[in-house]
Amino acid sequence: MTMLTESVCDALLGVEGWHAEPWPVDVPALLGSESPRPPRPFTIGRADDRGAVFAYRMLRRRVFVEDQGLFGDSDLDFHDDDPRTVVLVARDPAGSVIGGVRLGPAADGPDTGWWRGGRLVVAPGQRGAPGVGPALVRAACAHAEEAGVVRFDADVQARHESLFVRLGWRRVRPVAVQSVPHVLMRWPIGRVAAAAAGKAALGPLLRGLDLGGRGFVGDDGAPVPGGDLVAACDAILPSMVERDPDWAGWCAVLVNVNDLAAMGAAPVGLLDALGARDASFAARVLAGLHRASDAYGVPVLGGHTQFGVPAALSVTALGRTAHPVPGGGGRPGQRVRLTADLGGRWRPGYTGRQWDSTSMRTPAELRTMIGAVGTARPAAAKDVSMAGIAGTLGMLAEASSCGAVLDMSRLPRPQGATMGDWLTCFPGFAMLTADVPDAPGLSAGPATGAECGELTTGRGVRLRWPDGELTEALSGPVTGMGPA
Repeated sequence: MTMLTESVCDALLGVEGWHAEPWPVDVPALLGSESPRPPRPFTIGRADDRGAVFAYRMLRRRVFVEDQGLFGDSDLDFHDDDPRTVVLVARDPAGSVIGGVRLGPAADGPDTGWWRGGRLVVAPGQRGAPGVGPALVRAACAHAEEAGVVRFDADVQARHESLFVRLGWRRVRPVAVQSVPHVLMRWPIGRVAAAAAGKAALGPLLRGLDLGGRGFVGDDGAPVPGGDLVAACDAILPSMVERDPDWAGWCAVLVNVNDLAAMGAAPVGLLDALGARDASFAARVLAGLHRASDAYGVPVLGGHTQFGVPAALSVTALGRTAHPVPGGGGRPGQRVRLTADLGGRWRPGYTGRQWDSTSMRTPAELRTMIGAVGTARPAAAKDVSMAGIAGTLGMLAEASSCGAVLDMSRLPRPQGATMGDWLTCFPGFAMLTADVPDAPGLSAGPATGAECGELTTGRGVRLRWPDGELTEALSGPVTGMGPA
């Protein structure tokens, strides 16, 4: 028997993308069924005209005010006046609105990545139509995730809890709305954990190697025994080297000097290893590497280049400090601070994944930022890596034998980035530090710093929201490498 997964069916039916198609999709016919079903009875899309929004509100009034008596004269509230609120509607083949749902930021203030869904309604005459309500819920979940939402809640009438559970929602606790029993439900968005998941294999893989030496296990760089030298090494994704060679060259320097900067080390030189199909391609990679080398004032001391091979690039950086700042120097009770360069924009072709704040900075600005940790000398520091802000904080906490809380309302963030993107992207220049309360922050030139959390007993990373709720972002260690 041939089966389609739910996600494939949703995509074919236009639910997951919530865009109404100009033609019906006959799923049984696509599967070769001898008894095709009639065309689908509804489509789902965003209500981007006043008529659709008005029809949706009239449905709400009929159901919630007139039929159920949940509200007095009107069920409208401040969310309906918030321009950020999104309304999704279901339409029948004639274009009439037969259901809808709204979603948007939960609080009347800056969008912290916490949204709420609500006012899910299906026209009384259409409640027998299969799938209208569930399809609206799925469309709302998909829209929330694409909008960069990190926490998505809904107050659901208690009698509908089982429907939401079947759709994958999780029960949080009972609540009351207008004195009627409801249940607070939460859609599980695993984006933060997914960004950090790539680090999970490191502990078992590297077990037995004395990486970094005692006190520096899992650090951004490794102190070289017998002196003040610190070494760091990073490889660039081969697909990125192939797709954007100049940018790959720039980033190979960027990530390495950031690693040294997190340890308070001043960079003194670079070594590169480059694989390329020919000299012309290699020249494009090296052009970006040389530009970054000049901008940061770090010479390329040597390396290795090979032609006739797939694209590959790795760089080793050397720096000096007599007293490296460890990534595992944090302790419960210390305050967490994020210092990040919020200028710039998404790198073209990498929207939501790579924030480019460095390529337009002056050499003086870049050098001020990478010298900030060495000047301030916090108890612990890590530069934000591909594990994202929460994942990197999880690594700092793991190395420090503790847990962490990240305050979502105090996290510095560019205006052009959603919270979901910002928490999981590579941010250009961003340092997480931990230190005693009232310790001065980093003086990092154009970068913005703010205290946005604390280290705690336990393990993992939790997110603190404006309503005081704590949600789990990471349940335990990120790398499995253990304490530093």
